[in-house]
Amino acid sequence: MRRFLTLPDVAEALNISMSQTRALIKTGDLEGIQIGGRGQWRVEEAKLDEYIERQYAAQRASRASDSSHSTSPTPSGT
Repeated sequence: MRRFLTLPDVAEALNISMSQTRALIKTGDLEGIQIGGRGQWRVEEAKLDEYIERQYAAQRASRASDSSHSTSPTPSGT
C-alpha cells in the first residue's frame, strides 16, 4: 500500500484536471506536502480520504438544509 500520491494520481482518483488539483492544494482544501529538492507535491492517502469525507458531509448538510427550507405546496383555493 502506498502512503503518498502524486498530483496526477490525485487528479485521476477525483476525476479532475491537474489545475483543479493544484487549486485544491493551494487553497488548503486538500492538504499536501512538498518533498525533495524539486519541491514536488505529494498527498497522503489518508488526507485524500479525509477530503472526500468532508465533501460527502458538506453535500449531506446542503441537502438537509435544502429540505428543511422547502415549502409545502399551497392550496389552490378553487
